[in-house]
Amino acid sequence: MTWQAKLEALQDFFKGLDQALIAYSGGIDSTLVAKVAHDVLGEKAIAITAVSPSLLPEELEDAQLQAQEIGISHELVETHEMDNPNYTSNPVNRCYFCKSELHDTLKPIALERGYPYVIDGVNADDLQDYRPGIQAAKERGGRSPLAEVGISKMEVREISKQLGLSWWDKPAQPCLSSRFPYGEMITTEKLQRVGRCEVYLRKLGWRNLRVRSQEDTARIELPPTQIKDFMAQIDLDELVQTFQEYGFVYVTLDLEGYRSGKLNQILDKKTLAVHSA
Repeated sequence: MTWQAKLEALQDFFKGLDQALIAYSGGIDSTLVAKVAHDVLGEKAIAITAVSPSLLPEELEDAQLQAQEIGISHELVETHEMDNPNYTSNPVNRCYFCKSELHDTLKPIALERGYPYVIDGVNADDLQDYRPGIQAAKERGGRSPLAEVGISKMEVREISKQLGLSWWDKPAQPCLSSRFPYGEMITTEKLQRVGRCEVYLRKLGWRNLRVRSQEDTARIELPPTQIKDFMAQIDLDELVQTFQEYGFVYVTLDLEGYRSGKLNQILDKKTLAVHSA
């Protein structure tokens, strides 16, 4: 199918609804879903963003600006996954508990207002990765129109570009908890530390990056093609001083470079099978 045909299929999904509630993170996936929902349903579509310590304040600002650009009604709700030790202990299925909290918060709102279910931005590529949060959404009756229509991440960007959306090439920005290796306890202070470091680097012009936290050590990941430029351009003394001011003791650069889902590479197939069941 062409991107035009897939966009039409996505539009048809919403034409089959009287109204829609979108779980809206501000990433390009859920933003495209919100855009198409609003185009089809107008004021009968709303986007709700969950606010918690795992969401960068800058990402929340982006979500608000993008919702305004789309024209969709946008609301904020607080979620409390940080109160759940099953989440903060950071097991391999941590995302299951996060999405459970998200849907347990949004579903009552949807039902109270007459929305049939919560709609998210899971795309077709996500189904090929280890994403325990998808199971939590399914258990609570959530729908994922991008995945259902078969729209990949690349197609999300292409459709967004063709629709004239200014954020079509925005780098993926999963929640800050994804910066920690499984088993390392997650705290609000650690999330803030990582977030501040990433914002610092982005303000210097490095858009696509991760700052991984391993206890007292920060590990910077950049696309492999940017590593040499980074080393040539960055003020290392200032970088180290800034990261230490934010709470890290050691600062390192990952020479292999950034790759989405990199922390999942330590998981063996047996582990994934157990937690995907």
